[in-house]
Amino acid sequence: MVATGEVVDRVREAGVVGAGGAGFPSHVKLGARVDTYIANAAECEPLLYKDQELMKRHAAEVVEGLRIAMASTGASRGVIAIKKKYETATARLREAAGSGIDFYLYDNFYPAGDEVIIVYDVTGRLIPAGGIPLDVGCAVNNVETLINVARAMRGTPVTHTALTVAGAVHEPVSVVVPVGTSAREVLHLAGGPTVEHVALLDGGAMMGSALLDLSAPVTKRSGGYIVLAADHKLIRRKTLSEEVNVHISRSACDQCSYCTELCPRYLLGYAIEPHKVMRSVGFAGEREAGWAELGLQCCECSVCDLYACPEDLPPKDMCVRSKKIWRALPTRPAPIPNRGKPHPMRDSRRVPIPRLVERLGLTEWNVPAPMTERTAHPTRVELRLSQHIGSPAVPVVSPGDSVRVGDVVGEIPEGKLGARVHASIDGRVDRIDDKSIWLVS
Repeated sequence: MVATGEVVDRVREAGVVGAGGAGFPSHVKLGARVDTYIANAAECEPLLYKDQELMKRHAAEVVEGLRIAMASTGASRGVIAIKKKYETATARLREAAGSGIDFYLYDNFYPAGDEVIIVYDVTGRLIPAGGIPLDVGCAVNNVETLINVARAMRGTPVTHTALTVAGAVHEPVSVVVPVGTSAREVLHLAGGPTVEHVALLDGGAMMGSALLDLSAPVTKRSGGYIVLAADHKLIRRKTLSEEVNVHISRSACDQCSYCTELCPRYLLGYAIEPHKVMRSVGFAGEREAGWAELGLQCCECSVCDLYACPEDLPPKDMCVRSKKIWRALPTRPAPIPNRGKPHPMRDSRRVPIPRLVERLGLTEWNVPAPMTERTAHPTRVELRLSQHIGSPAVPVVSPGDSVRVGDVVGEIPEGKLGARVHASIDGRVDRIDDKSIWLVS
């Protein structure tokens, strides 16, 4: 039996964070007490395959990481939540798991990977408004994070990350590259783009953000790049300014309420109504108590923006704006409690992935992206000091210092929530600023 303190220390030392989403420092989660630990193996972003490929190749490490997490948190139940269609990955995980691990099988819909949805579907527990899985005795990690937990226990820090490169490329692939490798170098592993003016969706088509600077580095949280022409509708949508989105919202919303009726959190019973947030923008009511709170439970999945709205309006962006307005209020009203039970039509309103892919204009690129042994060998990497929720890491090296792969270059600030940063190549420290450490080989 592994001791909680030992797990927390080793995972902290290894710099493990959630390998997707916001990048929550994993050592904090592993120090909690829960009764159910869930492996999020749903991977529901269109065109992304890296989690599926990792499960096929490293099923034993996924299970090992889950068992370590269960032991550390005292969880009596471990569950792998995975889509039914991932048959090969499921078979290998079942073989590795043996007894003592349950499986929850999802249909092919989006967003199955939302941890609030996973917790409810697996346990029947609804996380309180504004809460986290720990509030209902659960913890959730994705599969790459659990692999990194298993490796941390063997003394291996996080220096590489897996991601899919898909979309307008010659050869869609999933790869493992050193953290800090530039997006441009990663694109070369997929044979380069097939369009002249390139833009990326960093993190996926739905929850990812537009990336126009190909010199930007891969981080521990990078799940994938969707490569598109710079004038693709998704790039145009995700590069609109807040000012433009507000103007569009005020002038065009006809209050059809599709955004609310298809919102996964609303269907689960939360007090979120994107159409009312849109209505409030029309008469500046989002600054009044009662309006801003209607966007607080938004998980930013973009179902309302990119799937539900028949007029291509930005209700998600207005919900995000309402969160900022709520945070700025001198006295913040409490989040509105959830209804206590899901909507009776919830199951029939889930968003099918094939239909979503078509709506996004990605059908021609909806092909597998298998894992390749090819990897980048960068001579220069940019290690961001903030690749996680919490305070940025503090550099513990100076320009000119020699480093080897795995050396600590950024430390957690004393008494703060954060994560270590490690060298991902052998070389020397080239320069340091307030955001990054650059290494050259």
